[in-house]
Parts: sequence; C-alpha cells; structure tokens
Amino acid sequence: MRGGERVLEHFCALFPKADVHTLIYEPEKVSPSIRAMNVTELPFGRLPGAKKNYRNMLPLMPLAIRQVPSAKYDLILSTSHCVAKGAFAPAKGKHLSYVFSPMRYVWDHFRDYQSGTWWKDAALHLARAPLQRWDVGSCERVDSFAADSAHIASKIRRFWQREAKVILPSVELGRFVPNFNPPDDYFLVVAAMVAYKKVDRAIKAANLTKQRLVIVGKGPEEARLRQIAGPSVEFAGHVSDEELPRYYQRARALLYPATEDYGITALESQACGRPVIAFAAGGALETVVEGRTGTFFQEPSVKALARVMLAHNDGAFDPRVIRAHAEYFSPVRFRESLRQWIEDEMRFFA
Repeated sequence: MRGGERVLEHFCALFPKADVHTLIYEPEKVSPSIRAMNVTELPFGRLPGAKKNYRNMLPLMPLAIRQVPSAKYDLILSTSHCVAKGAFAPAKGKHLSYVFSPMRYVWDHFRDYQSGTWWKDAALHLARAPLQRWDVGSCERVDSFAADSAHIASKIRRFWQREAKVILPSVELGRFVPNFNPPDDYFLVVAAMVAYKKVDRAIKAANLTKQRLVIVGKGPEEARLRQIAGPSVEFAGHVSDEELPRYYQRARALLYPATEDYGITALESQACGRPVIAFAAGGALETVVEGRTGTFFQEPSVKALARVMLAHNDGAFDPRVIRAHAEYFSPVRFRESLRQWIEDEMRFFA
C-alpha cells in the first residue's frame, strides 16, 4: 500500500460498486476497502513470473492494458504511473486519467533505471523509443488528465503536450498524528528502495556526518544499499500500517533525498508533527514550507544534504504548526476535488 494504492482507495469510496481492472492483483497486500471491490486481474498477472518479475516484463504491458473491457462502460477512471492510462476509452463515454507520473523509466529517470547488467540495460535501451512513442500515442485514449502535483502537470505538458488539472493527494490525518514528545536521535527515510528515490544519497550523508539514520522500506536496491551503509544506518525493512506512524513520531526529521513526483511520505511526517529535510525540487516544493515545516537543500549532492543534517535544530520546529499545515491536505478535500473533476467532465455526457 503505497501512494498510488492510497489514491485508489478514494476512487473506491466514490464508486463502491465499480469494477476494478488491474495488471497484477495480490489481495493480501492491499487494504480491505480495495479487496471489497469487484477486482479483476488481467491475463498479464497470470503469466509465469509476472508477480515477482513484472519490471522485466515492461514491454508487454502496453498490450496487456488493452484487455480492459472498456466498451461496456460509460466511464473509465485510470490511476497511472506506467500503462493504465493506455486503456481504451468507452465506446460512448469518457476516459479520465489521474496521473502520478509519465513513465519515468523511459523519460527523465531513464539513467536511474540502469542496472549495470549489460543485457538488462541493452533491453531497456531497445525498448525506450517504442515505449516513448506508445506513451505519447496512448494519450489519445484519454479525454481528461489530472495530475498529483504541478510538477507532474508540467511533465505531462512537456512529454505528452497535454494539459492536466492539479489535484494534490491527501494524507491520512486520523492515522498519522503527533505524540508531542521530544524526538529520538535518528533521521528517517521511508521509501521503496529503487534507484530514483536516491536512498544512497541519504546513506552517504549519514556515513559522512555519523548521524543515525533509520530506513523503512524494501526494494530491488536493498542489497547494494546495505553494502554502502555505515554503522550509523539501520534498515527496518517493511513495517506495518500500525507501526509506521511511530517511526515518524520519534524521528528528528524525514529525509527526502530525491526529486519526488509528489511524495506522500512528506505529508505523513508533517501530519505526525515532524519536519522534512528535502531536496528543493519536485513535489516537495508543494507540500513543505521552508522554515516552518522543513528545510530544503539546494544541490542534489551528498555534501549538501549532510550540511543540512548537521545544522538541523529540533527546537526550531513546532509540531503544532507542522500538523496544522498537514491538515490542509485532508481526505475530505481531496475526495471532493476528485468528485468535482469527474462531475465537470461528465456533465455534458449523455
């Protein structure tokens, strides 16, 4: 249950009787509200190895998403960071797509996804141009886009030559709450261990400053990251929904070492009254307020992050002020914005 799944929960709440079609479905890994839906796993998910090795099957996904039975619906809602927006529009209805990012592996984060394994990298290089063409061409199947940040709306304009309405996602204010106790002695990273998250930048900064760092998350980069981690770095692995707020509540600050598309973890930290140290780019600029709810470092480097970590003053931030800022990003506001977007787009459909 990452940010995309949290957004999907809001669509499920708006349309509790809707059908859900997905490339891969693992019921035990999603929330009860998603499991309660009528979920259909497309044939792609039943291919040998698809659930564990889906990243290596990226070139098959554009064909797989065509199997959504769009014709029988009046409205298709897709939530997409990869190929979901490639589902066809209904025969007589509309397709509205909420986008977390254009396909980052073939656009601006292409280098971050180089594995160092020659045959994998060669395959990605061969697939890049065809996937870019498909990514642009499949936009014709979408009547209206919404983006999870102005940062992503600018990418949609740049890569797809389309406009998108910006609807900032919400944070679970009831689950992520402050405890108002002094923090422990650690900085925190909560992230999937993939290259573009730049978790290695946070680890190297902790090594350099000898500051304690706790990392929550799993992913394909974990083995490499463990190899470079010094003695002040701890790996907590996967933690439950119940445990996660406690990691935020006790942290000195959440580290945001990469350019995030939007980044729900920054809001989770702020909802817990804890500040964010973020690279000054991307979605963090839309959720973190310099000096009030966090601090930005200006250069995308280990030394720049290390300097801010060393200068961080726990007493300079008021948990109540940080929490008040997070409350703007409420689930009620987000769901109402989604509902209004959908109603506006469907108003003249008959």
